[in-house]
Amino acid sequence: MTYTAGYQSKVLAAGGSPFPFTVRGLEEAAREALPRRAFEYIAGGAGRERTLAANEEAFARWGLTYKILRDGRPADPSCTVLGTAMSFPVMLAPAGVAGLAHPEAENAAARAAARVGAVQVLSSATSTPLEEVAEAAPEGRRWFQFAWPDDEKLARSLLDRAHKAGYTAVVLQGDCHVAGWRTRELDNGFFPFGRGHGLGNYLSDPRFRELAGLPGHPLGALRPDAAGTRAAADAWNRYYTRPALAPEDLERLRSWTDLPIAVKGVCRADEAARLRDGGADALIVSNHGGRQLDAGTAALDCLPDVAEAAAGLPVLFDSGVRTGTDVLIALALGARAVMIGRSWLYGLAIGGEAGVEHVLRCLQGEFTGALALTGHHRPGDLSPADLTAVPAIPTSRSPR
Repeated sequence: MTYTAGYQSKVLAAGGSPFPFTVRGLEEAAREALPRRAFEYIAGGAGRERTLAANEEAFARWGLTYKILRDGRPADPSCTVLGTAMSFPVMLAPAGVAGLAHPEAENAAARAAARVGAVQVLSSATSTPLEEVAEAAPEGRRWFQFAWPDDEKLARSLLDRAHKAGYTAVVLQGDCHVAGWRTRELDNGFFPFGRGHGLGNYLSDPRFRELAGLPGHPLGALRPDAAGTRAAADAWNRYYTRPALAPEDLERLRSWTDLPIAVKGVCRADEAARLRDGGADALIVSNHGGRQLDAGTAALDCLPDVAEAAAGLPVLFDSGVRTGTDVLIALALGARAVMIGRSWLYGLAIGGEAGVEHVLRCLQGEFTGALALTGHHRPGDLSPADLTAVPAIPTSRSPR
């Protein structure tokens, strides 16, 4: 067994990398690379951003237990969730409007994820139509986040398109049915959807164009004129999500798709139990990365109770993951895999496809090494026994 391996060895052999290795470094590089309003849309959270800070700080309350007795087998970070194999338990979270970060947007992320063997969970609010993203990386692993529109024909159209394009699971978005109070966007007077950003999946959909009163073939007019942009933004604002969601709705959704359904935004044990009984195939603990509700409970603090209430149903985790050791902590508390959002967008902003791959390789390298150092061979071997509660260490991020 070599002492240094994988991406770390490649970087050292090359004498370094053009990209930073810490999340703070990535964030600052993205801040320098992007226009202010684009950066702050990506980086910002709701209100004073206390939930955003709490998500990160929650990981500092747990310490990993280091082990030295070992059998010599190398760590194998691969896993399978909902029938989708992945090289390690980190997925690209469904982050919308990636075109604000880089012109190649979700296509660049798809190619990077495919090379690493990671799953791309595509947002419904993409800069690029879902079919084009699939074509950018035909060999990639991809799930589709479904923001259930308030129009049945549009809902069924989006699901049908995702199925035909090779997406292998549906992530039902539950944590973004009304806009959070996002002070950075208000400071900048910037709402990207109102300017036509993030509408790739909608402008390419015949039913949406009908609702918006837009003429022409969907694939021929992804950039409408000013009047068309206003009409599209108004229609998106009206139909983006249904106001209600109940466990019984999963049966209706199941009648429209054969793909497994993971419900995202679950932070309460009672809701986890109801969704489990309603037929969900997986649950995703998330508070939308702190972008929706300020003064919220850290998502990590919700994870153990949700995992227990899920009673064996796969549980994934999103919100606050920044490092490979964060991944271990989340898995030890009950997650099967995690999602990262801002980190891959920062990588995209500073390096396009190569930047996203760098972010994933860093997490993969750190996670694999930490898995071995905690005495484990596979991600599924982690448990609460690998953790020790430690006094909280404040992060450098302060609420606004």
